[in-house]
Amino acid sequence: MRIQAGLMHFQELSQRVRDAKEDHILITDCFGQRYIGSGLKGKHIEIEGVPGNALGAYLDGSTIRVYGNVQEATGDTMNDGIIFIHGRAGDATGYAMRGGRIYVEKDTGYRAGIHMKAYQDKAPVLVVGGTAGSFLGEYQAGGRIIVLNLADAPVPVGNFCATGMHGGKIFIRCEDFPMTLPSQVHVREAMPSDLDEIQGYIEEFGEEFEKDSSKILDSKFYLLEPNTSNPYKQLYTNN
Repeated sequence: MRIQAGLMHFQELSQRVRDAKEDHILITDCFGQRYIGSGLKGKHIEIEGVPGNALGAYLDGSTIRVYGNVQEATGDTMNDGIIFIHGRAGDATGYAMRGGRIYVEKDTGYRAGIHMKAYQDKAPVLVVGGTAGSFLGEYQAGGRIIVLNLADAPVPVGNFCATGMHGGKIFIRCEDFPMTLPSQVHVREAMPSDLDEIQGYIEEFGEEFEKDSSKILDSKFYLLEPNTSNPYKQLYTNN
């Protein structure tokens, strides 16, 4: 099914996507419509243009491919499925993700992965091919954030990385680790066994965006984890 969005109101567009009997939907001339794919399962959506805020919010098992940039809060509270972005993403990408995978070919803005969490078999993953803005992984409680820094920027993430992080892991590809972290977060060079955890995600990224995943995996990564000897819970509870 093909839908030419143009200046169509976002509510009409969302309703047409929901009512479609076909599993495969192509949206062309997307012009900032919000909430595309919100809560959907069992659909394959391709988007040409620039979708608006909250693309794939509460997504529950669909696949979304965007051939262009996206705005803010992509994958907000996403539960399952995959979002591929052939371009850049705005702020708060993967906000409160609790499952599924988001792949951004290039950069993402501020507060990517904020409040990500994991529960039982749900383990969200956010892969960023470029760099990430400030507050990456703020209050992260679970899942994996992977910053590939394929342009080899000297500082691949912004300020206040992992502030409030109390679960999950952040992998950052860089030759030297230039950021100052809170004392409640531990950083070390990733070992081969650590990279085994993310190999499949990097291979999926490489296949989608035509990148050499083996070359990426052969690079130096740093791993950020909560420092259990100095946990953030001390800031929020009375001991």
